Amino acid sequence: AWAEGRLLVGVDEVGRGPLAGPVVAAAVVFPAGCPRGTLRGLRDSKLIPPARREKLGVRIRARATAIGIGAASVIEIDRLNIRKATALAMRRALERVLDRVGPVFILVDGLPFPELGVEHEALVDGDAHCASVAAAGIVAKIVRDDLMHRLARRHPGYGWDTNVGYCTDAHHDGLLKLGPTRHHRQSFAPVAQIPLPF
Repeated sequence: AWAEGRLLVGVDEVGRGPLAGPVVAAAVVFPAGCPRGTLRGLRDSKLIPPARREKLGVRIRARATAIGIGAASVIEIDRLNIRKATALAMRRALERVLDRVGPVFILVDGLPFPELGVEHEALVDGDAHCASVAAAGIVAKIVRDDLMHRLARRHPGYGWDTNVGYCTDAHHDGLLKLGPTRHHRQSFAPVAQIPLPF
């Protein structure tokens, strides 16, 4: 991409699988010729301890030419389905960077997203092979985890401070005892199957 005079835009998302909270995507653009060594340690955000992830987030923000963050709400997830909502979050993230940079090459983690509506390439395990995609995943995870930690203070009993909305025993127990909140994905089976109180 750099050889062709285009900037590489790495795109990744976090939060497709949880029972609660939005899906969050990020798009990250590094300057052309950015030395690989300055981005050492970037990989799948889920494999990086939180403290290390925060430090990497600071480095990414310091070196990136542009960063865009987008999200799709629980309402949008339930209305559209998680795949279309993920594409919507990615499109919103891209919109925040494309007007700030020139010609680009967009690389998305995983499989192609025709719903994205823009020309792109997809790379399975992109966060393991491309620093820009890994950086996008790290930024998205930092943003989403922070949101879920704040929601955990408002909605105790679901363990969101540790499970960030994923289906753990603590989260499932909270659903059975307290019922779903407005931040739960009603279209996801573990939430939809919670018995209604009489």
